[in-house]
Amino acid sequence: MVIQNSELLNENVENVDPVVPKDQKEYSLEILKIIKEAQQQHGLRHSDYQRYRGYCSRRLRRLRKVLKMPQGDRRHFKRRDVNSGMVSDDKFLQVPLVMAERAWSYAMQLRQESNTEPRKKFHLTSRLRKASTYSLQLQELIESVNCSARTKLEAQAYVAWIHGSLHFELELWNSAMENLKKAQVVYENLAAALPEMEQIIYKARVEELAPSLRYCAYNIGDTSAIDDLMQMRGQLSGELLASLDALITQTREKQTNAEEVVWRGKSCGSIPPSAAAILMADSQLNQALTKANDQQAKIDLLQAHLRDYKEKINDVREIFKSELKNKEQATAPQHLVAYLQYIRLSRTLERNVEMIRKEESEKAKPSSIVRLYEAALHNLVELSQLQDDEEFMKEQEAKTKAYRAFRCFYMSQSLANVHRWKDAMVLYQRSLQHTQDALQDESLLPKDLKESLIQLKSLIEGAQYASHAHSVLEEGQEDDSPLNKQVKSKKPLSERLHEYREDSVLLSKQPNVYKLPPPMQSIPCKPLFFDLAFNMVEFPDLSNKLQDQGKKGQAGLSGLVKGLWGWGNK
Repeated sequence: MVIQNSELLNENVENVDPVVPKDQKEYSLEILKIIKEAQQQHGLRHSDYQRYRGYCSRRLRRLRKVLKMPQGDRRHFKRRDVNSGMVSDDKFLQVPLVMAERAWSYAMQLRQESNTEPRKKFHLTSRLRKASTYSLQLQELIESVNCSARTKLEAQAYVAWIHGSLHFELELWNSAMENLKKAQVVYENLAAALPEMEQIIYKARVEELAPSLRYCAYNIGDTSAIDDLMQMRGQLSGELLASLDALITQTREKQTNAEEVVWRGKSCGSIPPSAAAILMADSQLNQALTKANDQQAKIDLLQAHLRDYKEKINDVREIFKSELKNKEQATAPQHLVAYLQYIRLSRTLERNVEMIRKEESEKAKPSSIVRLYEAALHNLVELSQLQDDEEFMKEQEAKTKAYRAFRCFYMSQSLANVHRWKDAMVLYQRSLQHTQDALQDESLLPKDLKESLIQLKSLIEGAQYASHAHSVLEEGQEDDSPLNKQVKSKKPLSERLHEYREDSVLLSKQPNVYKLPPPMQSIPCKPLFFDLAFNMVEFPDLSNKLQDQGKKGQAGLSGLVKGLWGWGNK
């Protein structure tokens, strides 16, 4: 009877069509847009992951308070996860998303700190695992409720990206590449389906995933990705850049064979693995330089390549330290060290030339270009000291003459800019002489340098004629006529009012009317004391005393006469 009732129930269920309520709400969550806006506004614009983690914690607390789903009270904690029965608003879907973002930002903060504290790498992986757990909860929640198709696709891409980041950190390259590729495909499809204004963040995320995918492909065994990895070096930093350099070095050591290296007709002997790797890097650098987009990219590639060379040469010297002391048996190691130094100096010279081309394209000052040519000449001096071979010395001497011609040309350009035409003419002549000397040995010069010298020769001739014309014009104006002397005098208008002169300077914005501040003039020194009271004092009348003194004087005189002659005396 029970079986019959169950069968009847199944028949009734099969006959009834599933009815979806018409008023059922459709939820939507633009995951990538929400997290990108939050990241840009709360720290990630400056790579401050700690600030973004604090924001996620505060955001999660506000969400739980608004949705009235706290996890216990002040004394006790009781975990409450969001399930499909609770969802009545879009904000419920944000709770697992914010929890995943908080765990991910903590992991990125630990990655920055793990450069100095390696033990934090274990904590980093645990935080990424927790972020992947919360992302799976978000995907399950979105699948269990009525959400839009865009929300479901974004949840799948977010989960794939979080899992790809975890596997990338664990060096599980196959699974990391699968997840990251899945996220990239989903974001590409979303960008194609959305309006143009909303496509920017999705296309930016696709570009962010490209370097990680190339890195995974290279680790899996795709050796053709080495050029892409060298292009990535200028874009990466920190621990990822260090691991990338180590990976490239290991692969180059595997690719090197036991063939003998010969330079200038001499064998370099046994090649250590570190030197073999750097030689392989130098052979592959030309391909990367041809793929560079602009001159700045070429300069960055050469700069990164030169940083490795200095360390590798020191390693080779340490390996052959005992052999280099014995000069009779150290011909091959010395030749190897000289070869490595030759490559380093040649690449340095190539970098300086690229910097010169960049300055010329940007129309920089001739003085800055002169400094770069001086650095190039210094490199050529060091190159000439590596070998005693006569042919090698002639090659370096021809290049030195060529770069001296360029240096003299830009020195004369700088002098012409300050209207020192005669000095500029002398340097133009010297530059032309260096150019002719360098072109005499055309077979020793590279093709591009020879073409540049031919162009320089025509430029020197035109500039020389222009400087000569300017100097002649200045000589015509520098005659000894009093009118020109008056014009060229620097007296202000206040000192030459008695002279008539048509001076255009007076109509300019800075007319020479009066000299300010005025010149100093000598004046008499002020007295140290002023007796002002002396002018106000009224002296008493002393005329009476003066009269008495007159009478006494007369009496005294007559008495003296009387006593002298003996008369009138009593």
